[in-house]
Amino acid sequence: MSAGTKWGFIPSRFANFAAWVDAKGRLIRFYLRASGAAKADPTAERDDKAIAHVKKQIDEYSAGKRRDFDLELSAEGTPFQHEVWDALVEIPFGTTTSYGALAKRIGYPNGARAVGLANGSNPIGLIVPCHRVIGADGSLTGYGGGLPLKRALLKHEAEVAGFKLDLFD
Repeated sequence: MSAGTKWGFIPSRFANFAAWVDAKGRLIRFYLRASGAAKADPTAERDDKAIAHVKKQIDEYSAGKRRDFDLELSAEGTPFQHEVWDALVEIPFGTTTSYGALAKRIGYPNGARAVGLANGSNPIGLIVPCHRVIGADGSLTGYGGGLPLKRALLKHEAEVAGFKLDLFD
């Protein structure tokens, strides 16, 4: 992370999150678990006002009043990772897709594992909704915030969108 990075905690009904923004206020990292956040970037300054715009949107999402995030993002990653992360943002609220389907959508029909790795390295979880990707059989698969959080987020989105959640464990 670079000079001017600010960070803070974002408590929500789902978990205690942490967010980092650069000097321009662009979101560069979002932790699904706030534990250890203070040590993630020792040069970053704790500044809750600097992340207030992120917290506001998380609060709206948690209350069922926001389906899409409108934040400027500036995550570090490879071109392929960015291609996958851009595709994640296109998964409609309240729905899920599989790694294989996502790989096909971005032009890598045999790239489910590569998509899974890029998905798993997403530094802006929830905002870039990697929780909406599940196994081909409908099972919940790994998630940086843990499977209970993934299930809670998917259940919340399905309820807000008026869909029935039908996932295997």
